Amino acid sequence: MATSLITGASSGIGAAFAQAMAVRGDSLVLVARSQDKLETLAQQLRQQHGVRVEVIVQDLTQDDAATAIAHAVRTLNMTVDVLVNNAGFGDYGAFCDGDRTKQLDMIRLNILALTDLTYQFLPGMIERQSGHIINVASIAAFQPIPYLAVYAATKSFVLSFSEALWVEVEPFGVKVLALCPGPTVTNFQAVAEFPDSMGDQATQLAMSAKTVVAEAMEAMNSSVPNFVNGGPVNQFLANVSRFIPRAALVKSIGQQFRPKG
Repeated sequence: MATSLITGASSGIGAAFAQAMAVRGDSLVLVARSQDKLETLAQQLRQQHGVRVEVIVQDLTQDDAATAIAHAVRTLNMTVDVLVNNAGFGDYGAFCDGDRTKQLDMIRLNILALTDLTYQFLPGMIERQSGHIINVASIAAFQPIPYLAVYAATKSFVLSFSEALWVEVEPFGVKVLALCPGPTVTNFQAVAEFPDSMGDQATQLAMSAKTVVAEAMEAMNSSVPNFVNGGPVNQFLANVSRFIPRAALVKSIGQQFRPKG
C-alpha cells in the first residue's frame, strides 16, 4: 500500500489530492498550518475510506521545516511513495508596494520548502526504484506576470526544477510531474488580495480543485514532465510566448494585470 504526503492539504487542491489518494487506498500524511482543518479532514477520510491518515502541523516557511517533517514521518514508521508539493501562495500588486515579509515567505514556501522536501524524500524513492513527485506549479510559470512578479517567478522555478529532475530520476523508476493549473476554485485569490473585479474574472474561468486533481492523477502515470490543466485557453496561455515577442507579451500581460484606479 502506497503512502502519499501532501502539503497544503487543509483546503483547495491539497484537500482534493487527499481525497483522491484516499479513494485509491493510500495511507496519507497531511501537512499544513491549520490543525483543526487537518484533523477534520483526516477523520473524514478515515471514516469514509478506512485508510491510515496522519497529520503533521507545520509552517513550511520556517527554517528546517522539511527536516522536521522528514523526522516526523520516520517517527511514524512510514515511507513516502508519493510526494505532492502543493503548498504555496501569491501576492497581487506592484512589487515595491508589497509587504517584504510576505514576499520572502512566498519564496520560502513556493521554492525553498518544495526543494527541501524533494531533497528529503527523493533519495528513498531512488533507492526503492519507484515513486512519484507532483510539484504544483501554475500556468503562471510559463511567462513573467507583472503585479504577480514574485509568484510567477517562483512557479517558473518549480517548472524548471521539476522538468530537470524528470530527466535525472527517470532511469530509477521515479516520476516527477510539474502540475500547471489555470484558475482554480480555491482561496488563492483571497490570499493574494486580488481586487474583486479580477477575482470575479478568474472565477468565471476557474476549474474545480477536484477536476484539477482528477486530471493530475491521470497525468502522473504518464511520461510527461509537465501537465497544463484545462482546455484550449489554458494551453494557449502556456504556449503563447512561442509566438509573440517576449517584450510585447510581458507589456500586454502588464496591462491586463495593472491595478485599476
